[in-house]
Amino acid sequence: MANDINKVQVDLREKFGKGAARKLRVLGMIPAVIYGHGTEPVHVSLPAHRMGLLLRRANAILDLDINGKSQLVLVKDVQKDPVLAIIEHIDLIVVRKGEKVQVEVQVHMEGESFPGTMADFDTKTLLLEVAATSIPENVVVSIEGLEDGAQIHAKDIAIPAGAELISDPESLVVYVHTPRGEDEEEAEGDDDTEVILAGTPAE
Repeated sequence: MANDINKVQVDLREKFGKGAARKLRVLGMIPAVIYGHGTEPVHVSLPAHRMGLLLRRANAILDLDINGKSQLVLVKDVQKDPVLAIIEHIDLIVVRKGEKVQVEVQVHMEGESFPGTMADFDTKTLLLEVAATSIPENVVVSIEGLEDGAQIHAKDIAIPAGAELISDPESLVVYVHTPRGEDEEEAEGDDDTEVILAGTPAE
């Protein structure tokens, strides 16, 4: 499913620095900067609560209302306080309708592998080139019935029409294996001990 374009009312910022940013956050706003397409950076403030909801989805496309003028942007980077986990700053990049962008898209597994096996990610995202206004929320790969040793590579995953895979097609995404049990590990440990003892000179 493609991303919806989310409308957000923003305010232009005229004061900068840590003190000004701290005051904005107290007021429930997040400092941000808009750049791209050779334009001069535009400093704005965004409503914190609204952005907290929108950022739950990756690659959010926003339609900013800046003094009555519409501007489409893609969330490029979110900086958070490592201790408080609050958003401190957001970088936004200008996009235009019809333009293609390269974005990391989450891979989602569905189904269950063969009984007794488990499926693990080697990588959880794929780099795609896709229309800025049609970025998929994720791509889906089925692991239903896959047996021990099965591998799924980037080229094996269906991507949306109009999108292009930029990641290495041969890169491993998912692999299926049989977990090693404790009994097996203990048995191997016993074998190792026997080998060591067998090589020990008799007293």
